[in-house]
Amino acid sequence: MRAGRQGDARPTRLVGSCAPRRPGDPPVRLVNARAVAGVIVLGALTTVLDTTIVNVALNPLAREFDVPLTTIQWIASGYTLALAAVIPATAWAMGRFGSRRLYLMAMGLFTIGSGLAGLAWNAESLIGFRVLQGLGGGMVMPVGMAIIIRVAAQEGRQGAMMSLLGLPILVGPVAGPVLGGWLVDEISWRWMFFINLPIGLLTVVLARRILPPDAPRPGRRLDVPGLLMLSPGLAAVIYGLTRASEGTDGLGSPTSFLPVVAGIALVTGFVVRALTVDEPLLDLRLLRRRPLAVGAVTSLLFVTGYFGSMLLAPMYYQDVRDTSVLVSGLLCAPLGLAAGTMMQVAGRLIDRVPPRLIVLPGVLLAATGLAAFAAQAGPDTPYLRLGIALAVTGTGVGMVMMPNIAAATRAISAADAPAASTLLNITSQVAGAIGPAMISMVLAGQLSASSRAGDPAALAGGYQHTYVWGVLVMAAAALPALLISGRPPEPVAGDGPVDRPVDVRSREVADK
Repeated sequence: MRAGRQGDARPTRLVGSCAPRRPGDPPVRLVNARAVAGVIVLGALTTVLDTTIVNVALNPLAREFDVPLTTIQWIASGYTLALAAVIPATAWAMGRFGSRRLYLMAMGLFTIGSGLAGLAWNAESLIGFRVLQGLGGGMVMPVGMAIIIRVAAQEGRQGAMMSLLGLPILVGPVAGPVLGGWLVDEISWRWMFFINLPIGLLTVVLARRILPPDAPRPGRRLDVPGLLMLSPGLAAVIYGLTRASEGTDGLGSPTSFLPVVAGIALVTGFVVRALTVDEPLLDLRLLRRRPLAVGAVTSLLFVTGYFGSMLLAPMYYQDVRDTSVLVSGLLCAPLGLAAGTMMQVAGRLIDRVPPRLIVLPGVLLAATGLAAFAAQAGPDTPYLRLGIALAVTGTGVGMVMMPNIAAATRAISAADAPAASTLLNITSQVAGAIGPAMISMVLAGQLSASSRAGDPAALAGGYQHTYVWGVLVMAAAALPALLISGRPPEPVAGDGPVDRPVDVRSREVADK
């Protein structure tokens, strides 16, 4: 085992599984932590973009295939439901196949699905291929996060590594509509999917060369009853919320209310089972660790308010200000640019200062910026003032999203990383469905009243009132953020420059 730095008696922690080395194991090789993070970010960016890039093309696709908008909506909804269905099994699959091998399988499946979607001949085939994409894409983020947790733990730079992983989450909602609008207007809707082919193939090639191999741990059996409760339960909740956001009755409609109730019942049954069996699908006992539990609740509230509100800005620019899809996306760019920049700064600070001093001010700053945008969102407000408000919101978002996850996972061991990353990704997925559904229902009611008034100011007022809900939910994340650790991070053995190559033993680890 390689010794730590001179003068440090503690051994350097090696990244890999806890299983002993066996004949035929891959040889020890050096891995650069930043290179690993770069591969994970590339794959995550591709899958996150795909959740938003098709939203601007729903109307053109409905005309292309001559089907109702309610049918073509399932191009987006089917992808989201597939993500929700596959994420719960990811922790088990990482043990069964190994994180590196599963990542390659997931990216390969996503890339194949992308190519087939670009060749779709009708709405039904496109929806089916989008589901195939989602089955692969749903595993990319939790598996990538688990790999980064394991690699970053050796360096003691969880914040810096997580800040890189957070870039796709922030860039996707901003860049997706812009890129999708340009491809549909200038080239063809098929290139929304074909564009994933070179990026996906490049990611697979780089992942084979750079990601550290790890040993499968197939001894743990798949909790089939738990899987049959959690995956359909999450899918039913998201399906019901999606239907509620599409209709005029909201959750009052049986087609939305009943799936939500059934989904909640299934998820509740899973929780009871997970707390009583020895080998559950997902170890919820990890939530007994305060940092992880606090981080999950903070993420649930903040992501719900953030992603719900992000639906409003492009729609406000298009409906109230009469801009094109492309221009509305560009006007939202200050948020993504500010968030991405601040995330890199905050990700490095959180490795040195108490996490609460970054995450809590970030929540308050993001809510303040969003409130400032809502208060000014009139029919004639200068774009500069609105852009400044979005930049303030983005600055706060960059201080919260991945720094919060870094603080939540800092004490997680390599063995628990798959379950922890899956838990956090399920939280984000559910929040990402609840937020837009909640905002869409509120907005539908507001626009119905304002359209009857026939006044642009009344239309703008409908958006302003809807923003209040997003601001309140986002600000509520400050309450759990108060419980985030106020102590500086403890130094970790092997702490050193992030770019320093790490000695990775694929089947052996000293993290015991």
